[in-house]
Amino acid sequence: MQTKRKKSRYVFWKTEVLFTTLFFAALLFAGCSVEQTNRTKISDLDYTIAAEADIPEELQNDIEEKKAADFKMTYKDSEFLYIVRGYGEQETGGYSICIRNLYLTSNAIIFDTELIGPRKGETISKSPSYPYIVVKVELRDENVVFE
Repeated sequence: MQTKRKKSRYVFWKTEVLFTTLFFAALLFAGCSVEQTNRTKISDLDYTIAAEADIPEELQNDIEEKKAADFKMTYKDSEFLYIVRGYGEQETGGYSICIRNLYLTSNAIIFDTELIGPRKGETISKSPSYPYIVVKVELRDENVVFE
């Protein structure tokens, strides 16, 4: 009788653990989803490269905190969406950033930039630089995909 009771508790406990594990696994997978980004261009986006004086103070502070490392970020205010791409610390000055693409798809904004190094023979600063670009576009709700 005693062994039958122990066996019954063991089976109950094992079943309970199995169902609990399956329940939490189902919750985990139900909460995760991957949205596919359609990369088909609908239209180019009009943009302005924001001068330092035009960058909101809160965004400028965030850039200062992150500029030593490679970073990508967005910021919204009541009128504009700011798209920021930073390339971290570079050994010297003389770097520039080229916008290769900035366009709208059916569900995203695609933003592609390239860091361009100093030209040969160009006089450059020997101190480190922190190249970044801030692009200002009309306020939109789409996610930004950095390429």
